[in-house]
Amino acid sequence: MNDSRKGDALDDLDLIVEAARQAGEIALGFFRQSPEVWWKNEGRSPVSAADFAANETLASILRPARPGYGWLSEETDDDAERLSHETVFVVDPIDGTRGFLSGLDLWCVSVAVVTNGRPTAGVLYAPALNELFVATTDGPALKNGEPIAVSDRTGEAVHRLATTEDALHGVSPDFRKTIERAKHVPSLAYRLAMVADGRLEGTIVKRNSHDWDLAAADLILERAGGALVDLSGLPLNYNRADVTHGELCGAAAIHLPELLRQLAHR
Repeated sequence: MNDSRKGDALDDLDLIVEAARQAGEIALGFFRQSPEVWWKNEGRSPVSAADFAANETLASILRPARPGYGWLSEETDDDAERLSHETVFVVDPIDGTRGFLSGLDLWCVSVAVVTNGRPTAGVLYAPALNELFVATTDGPALKNGEPIAVSDRTGEAVHRLATTEDALHGVSPDFRKTIERAKHVPSLAYRLAMVADGRLEGTIVKRNSHDWDLAAADLILERAGGALVDLSGLPLNYNRADVTHGELCGAAAIHLPELLRQLAHR
């Protein structure tokens, strides 16, 4: 489909930043206020009134502004019609809903523009932390307007990883000794942002993450000097019929080859 009223990456970024800010402020109004909660995915995943309100805000801003773009959101019933679009919005109104409902600050609004399967503009807005991460394919990754970069630490015992102990099963004992496991962060997108700004060297992502968890953070990490890849080292493609992914690794470029080598048995 020819995407009418298509913006360039910077125009799209301005649009999604404004939408993410407004959605984040809506969600913040529910934060620590015990919003109504329902359960989906056979009772495994919570969704709250805040998620739905933020989703409605995003849709009300983004869809009229780019009527030729497709739409993929965690909180909107999927429609295969999006597959006919070259460009789609990929959004998660609240990434880290469990943390949000527990009163933790580590949640964010995630919005990406994806064209031909790859993100071209992305924003993560964490309103409880007053943090805004942005990137386009042609510019640097920014946090609150300042450029960020992945860790360049090398040497012994420097692998600060966000991962489970199970995910490290099978890595070499010597490599395991170099790993400092980070405290759990409920938002996957925010964990990837922590790799992008150098607080972590990497993260191992368990299988069955979704496009909306990843697309914006993927671009931000890439523009900060890292990469999010599958265990074969291949970049991800978005806006496919199946929006789930296998096990992944996100890391600073300097650490990615060794991480993938250690995970090659998986």
